[in-house]
Amino acid sequence: MKAKLILENGMTFEGKAFGHLKDSIGEVVFTTGMTGYQEVLTDPSYYGQIVTMTYPLIGNYGINLEDMESKSPKVKGFIVREKCNFPNNFRCEMDLENYLKQNKIIGLEGIDTR
Repeated sequence: MKAKLILENGMTFEGKAFGHLKDSIGEVVFTTGMTGYQEVLTDPSYYGQIVTMTYPLIGNYGINLEDMESKSPKVKGFIVREKCNFPNNFRCEMDLENYLKQNKIIGLEGIDTR
C-alpha cells in the first residue's frame, strides 16, 4: 500500500506502508545506529515521535522480546529505507512488520533515509 510522509513545510515523500496501516502525526526524528532498532522502538525518549532509521536495511535480526527498553513501544511511526522480510537470528521471536502490527504502529519503507 502506498503511503506518504508529509512534513509541516509541505514537502512530501512517498513510500510503502507496513505494520499497522493508519495515519499518524508526530515529530519526525532520526537515529544513525546500525543496530538497536528494537531498543529505539521501546526507548521512552522517543515517546510520540516518528523515528527514521538512517541505516539502509532494518529488521534483519527480527524482534526479541527480552531486549526491550520498556514494556511497550513508544514511537508513533517508523521510517526505514528497506525492511527485511525474512529476519535470521537464533533469538528472533517475530519480524518487524508483525511487531508493528501487534503494537498498532505504522511503518514506512522505500524512503531515502540518508
